[in-house]
Amino acid sequence: MQIIKYRKLFFQITFIFLLGIPASLILTSCRSTKKITSAIGKKDTLVNKTDTMSAEDLHADSMRYIRTIYARLLSNHVNCSTFSAKLKVHYEGSDGKDFTVNAFVHVQVDKKIWLSIVHPVFGNEVLRVMITPDSVKVMNKPEKVYQLRSVGYLQNIAHLPFNFYDIQATILGNPIYLDSNILYYRTETHGISILSLGEMFRNYLTLTKEDMYLMHSKLDDLDPLKARSCDITYGDFEKMGDISFPTYRKVSVVEKARLDVELNFKNVRFNETLDYPFSIPKNYKRN
Repeated sequence: MQIIKYRKLFFQITFIFLLGIPASLILTSCRSTKKITSAIGKKDTLVNKTDTMSAEDLHADSMRYIRTIYARLLSNHVNCSTFSAKLKVHYEGSDGKDFTVNAFVHVQVDKKIWLSIVHPVFGNEVLRVMITPDSVKVMNKPEKVYQLRSVGYLQNIAHLPFNFYDIQATILGNPIYLDSNILYYRTETHGISILSLGEMFRNYLTLTKEDMYLMHSKLDDLDPLKARSCDITYGDFEKMGDISFPTYRKVSVVEKARLDVELNFKNVRFNETLDYPFSIPKNYKRN
């Protein structure tokens, strides 16, 4: 049935977009930059330095610059009390599936994430989703059924240890798998590149030179048996007060097959009073 296709598509898009988010991401923003590792090779400490400087001076200078980069990345995190937007989502799989759906998202930070998935042609709502720190609720409107699950249900589907706060961070456009364990940096023509090493992924990031906005992130699984990688592009930044929000993102995931998702955010709003309607009608059956 048509609604089954959209239900599967919603979960595919959700978990592709959220793939690889660790439960420690929120804690990352609270870490002190003093915890940055000193594991930097000598060849990387020589970036834009003269040969007259000692190895110790080069190392100390590189460490200071890495701390600056890391601090600027954290300062660019989107912080707000509420968030809302309209999304156009284009999904394309290596199996030939190619769909476009529209969605609306409301976030009450640290409390709930509300999603409404609508038909791209007819405009009628097909799915409504509510995610809280401990539960997931899904209403399938055309079939008049609903599901009630714990957050562990999402973890079982994605096979990754993420939680509500990780999903929230991703929707807000904050970087994923940003670890303070930065091995090196390199200044290039188009920006600054850094390599961050976490428990599960090696993260190669590209930042703008002046503002250090995240333009690109390339995640590679440290487990060679999984051979999983995730490529994320951030673009079309819009300045909204003190917040710079990437209204365009492209996510490409490769494991056994390749999946590409493009997201375009419109009507982005921060810190406004929002509704989160989720009342299950009496004639709906639990699935």
